Amino acid sequence: MVFLDFSINNLTLMALTIATGFVVDDAIVVIENISRYIEKGEKPLAAALKGAGEIGFTIISLTFSLIAVLIPLLFMGDIVGRLFREFAVTLAVAILISAVVSLTLTPMMCARMLSQQSLRKQNRFSRACERLFDRVIASYGRGLAKVLNHRGSH
Repeated sequence: MVFLDFSINNLTLMALTIATGFVVDDAIVVIENISRYIEKGEKPLAAALKGAGEIGFTIISLTFSLIAVLIPLLFMGDIVGRLFREFAVTLAVAILISAVVSLTLTPMMCARMLSQQSLRKQNRFSRACERLFDRVIASYGRGLAKVLNHRGSH
């Protein structure tokens, strides 16, 4: 945050740590949506355009709502206000950059790097993880069905 004349203090580092979750989440949502279209048989470029376009409004609205939550921190007074101003601005800038990257760079990289073959090609570890996740999901479904069938017994 050199261009804003912020120092690297604990609040700035905390803001960057929190922003990491948003950055990763935005990218994962876009990649998953694009992968879904590629698995359906679409060409990578068409899948990237359709997937990013479909999820774009959600990412933009999420970005603006997160920034709106940070606005009150900008108007706090005294020394606490100065500290939290760095926190809020750092987090807002990181969230904005995340949205821009998720809607521009991520789809472009997916169009260039993902293909049906790359999604199908799995090593032994990937197949084992897939089987484990399938068993966990099936077990969760059975447990949920059991709980929902016995709602009124207590």
